[in-house]
Amino acid sequence: MSIGSDEINYLLYRYLQESGFNHTAFVFGIESHMSETNINGGQVPPGALISIIQKGMQYVEAEISTNEDGSINDTLHLADGLSLIDAVMPDIVQQTRSTGNQLKPKIEPEGDSTAMASSTVGHEGGSTSSATGGAASDAVSAMDTSGGEGGGVASSMTGQQLQQQQQQDPIVIPQGRVSILKGHESEVFSCAWNPKRDLLASGSGDSTARIWNVEEAEPSHKRLQHCINEGGQEVPSNKDVTSLDWNFDGSLLGTGSYDGYARIWGATGNLFNTLGHHKGPIFALKWNKKGNYVLTAGVDKTTIIWDAVSGECKQIFAFHVAPALDVDWQTNQAFASCSTDMYIHVCKLGQDRPLKTFQGHSNEVNAIKWDPSGQLLASCSDDMTIKIWNMKNDKFVHSLSAHSREIYTIKWSPTGASTENPNGANAYLASASFDSTVRLWDIEKGVCVHTLSKHTEPVYSVAFSPTESTSP
Repeated sequence: MSIGSDEINYLLYRYLQESGFNHTAFVFGIESHMSETNINGGQVPPGALISIIQKGMQYVEAEISTNEDGSINDTLHLADGLSLIDAVMPDIVQQTRSTGNQLKPKIEPEGDSTAMASSTVGHEGGSTSSATGGAASDAVSAMDTSGGEGGGVASSMTGQQLQQQQQQDPIVIPQGRVSILKGHESEVFSCAWNPKRDLLASGSGDSTARIWNVEEAEPSHKRLQHCINEGGQEVPSNKDVTSLDWNFDGSLLGTGSYDGYARIWGATGNLFNTLGHHKGPIFALKWNKKGNYVLTAGVDKTTIIWDAVSGECKQIFAFHVAPALDVDWQTNQAFASCSTDMYIHVCKLGQDRPLKTFQGHSNEVNAIKWDPSGQLLASCSDDMTIKIWNMKNDKFVHSLSAHSREIYTIKWSPTGASTENPNGANAYLASASFDSTVRLWDIEKGVCVHTLSKHTEPVYSVAFSPTESTSP
């Protein structure tokens, strides 16, 4: 049996991902050069690190309970098991084995255990409210959050709005209307609906994307195997598929991978182009509205515009000083990008400097989205705020504060001017956070109008119904 540092690092990396420590996993993956290893993650089962630790614990317990002659030591009582810390402390293990005394009892924290259960340690530090009373605590925290640059949220909220937050109930989807799509062999990181047909694309840690045809009674799927060239031969990649996006008419699918390549596929699963210029994992990929360019962002601090037909690299934008996390098109040639460097750049094809640079967040910027009109840019950050920008001002026009943990992603509603639903409604923005809530913001007023608080774990994705409702 051999143990390599790459293998240990990979199990730690997977544990961080599975536990929700996405930002910590990202940093650890970079510092340990995870993208350079040849470990096939698709073959490593979930919970692998915990499993191997549990087996080690069982071995230590067996070692303690066995006498030198191979007989069982009946004087030991290990029904409660060893703690992990006890098991790695030789003095305690030896003392327990030699004296035959029961392991020292676990020390319970002082105070009411019921009260402690109502607040649990979150995945990235801090605490998250339990499901019980979550909406009420959200309302209280929102009321305590006042002021701040660009105007506070709580100071503008009415009692009626807070009551709406607490009474928000989820819609229960009948079991008969749920389809489970099975095929991936590892975690599924992203999904995207085809804009014209009932086709769903998914990207996974098993190094594949899938195109699911849900028009059929029994959904079938195409397997899009991501391969790399080694020694003149095409061999399966063992890296995660991190991002995917359909073009405007649903005829082409773009995928970005941890192997540093973007790929363009047909709706039937055939590979058209492989786009290679990034020097590390790709974190975001977007088609422009016209469908002639693909935009990618990567850990190498660059964003790249590609010709979708020829696969040619049209321009590399190297303005960030840290990994680029997200991109979004404003027009068919202009886009915005954000980074862990806390900056947002607005760039245009053919220009060698940013058209605009926004600075205002105090921690890494996770996601950016232009509103349907292309006039307002929303950004969300680990600093627990959402900021709204426009090209006429250097400073944000709104800073929205109510979340108590990092905000992972945001989404504009498909309502109002410049949308297919010009029904007179104000522009709304939904935000998903590690505090287990989704918030709905009225951007014109700069206030939170709803808090959806039924989740009990961090929320990583949010979407609006395109026609039936303005709710996420």
